[in-house]
Amino acid sequence: MAKVKPKAKAKSSKSILTDASYAFLKNYINNPSPVGFESSGQKLWLDYIKPYTDSFFTDPYGTAVGVINPTASFKVVIEAHADEISWFVNYISPEGLLYLKRNGGVDHQIAPSMRVLIHGKKGAVKAVFGWPAIHTRIANDGKETQPKVDNLFLDCGASNKKEVEDLGVHIGAVVTYENGYDELAYDYLIGRAFDNRIGGFMIAEVARLLQENKKKLPFALYIVNAVQEEIGLRGAEMIARRIKPDIAIITDVTHDTGTPMISKVIQGDTSCGKGPSLTFGPAVHNKLLDLVQAVAEKSKIPVQLHAVSRSTGTDTDSFAYANDGCPSVLISIPLRYMHTTVEMLHKKDVENTIQLMYDTLLTLTPKTNLSYF
Repeated sequence: MAKVKPKAKAKSSKSILTDASYAFLKNYINNPSPVGFESSGQKLWLDYIKPYTDSFFTDPYGTAVGVINPTASFKVVIEAHADEISWFVNYISPEGLLYLKRNGGVDHQIAPSMRVLIHGKKGAVKAVFGWPAIHTRIANDGKETQPKVDNLFLDCGASNKKEVEDLGVHIGAVVTYENGYDELAYDYLIGRAFDNRIGGFMIAEVARLLQENKKKLPFALYIVNAVQEEIGLRGAEMIARRIKPDIAIITDVTHDTGTPMISKVIQGDTSCGKGPSLTFGPAVHNKLLDLVQAVAEKSKIPVQLHAVSRSTGTDTDSFAYANDGCPSVLISIPLRYMHTTVEMLHKKDVENTIQLMYDTLLTLTPKTNLSYF
């Protein structure tokens, strides 16, 4: 009998991301960038993106923008937000313990036993969210005490208020979690503040690919890393009025609903590893969304679909309704465990989202018809 030849192995597709890309991502995720104090992260981002752009600028509150082909009159934005949720020092007790207020939608239930950095006047001070041992935390009603904003506290090792202040810690000092970037099995990444520094990373990679592939765009491309999204889309609101774009492509994160305790009936059906998620909603321009879907189909990029009833809750809303209205679209990346220190996403989704934005930009022209009439 003739021997049956084994089937040839399929060639693995080459990653569009480089070792240098992932080195930047790790450094960028590990760097604190709390709401209202994003400048250190923005400096890292600008240093990375400058070689791939023709010019750059920042606005008074710290939004950073790289521009390709800045003299063109037609303006397209790709945008993410740079800020991460955090805490403010609100009260220092005589015993040297620190009580807090939220800075953005930080989750109080994950705080107990977490390690943090207090960003004071003399530099970062290490501390922990202290929490009574399980043997002791019984309230007067006999029930176990639950973490709340008003009973959480930080312990930095000080014995009194003066020792705290001697470390440079003050009322209003911002506090970030210490946990950082890591890799898990099967191409999963974890870290705090993937919401939404993964977006800042992806738009920077789009700029890199355009430059390295020597692509010439028939419009000005503004690569925007906005501040203060987590407290009301404030950075996007300011920069949209300044740039006055003709088209905006926003990227952010969305919930992976395949994990326990999340209702798909309410949140929709979106999973890590199955491609970027495209949103339907009033702020999303239908014809621009149709174009993105057509690009995904042509490029064989898997996508998932998601609907919102009113606002998207992302910077898309600020761009869509800025000035005289700006056709805007939201491309989200699925994320597990949002607003925790172990936010989790899949490398394949990162690459597919970058590719989708890149291919969409190569499809758009100033003559692209987005009129409903």
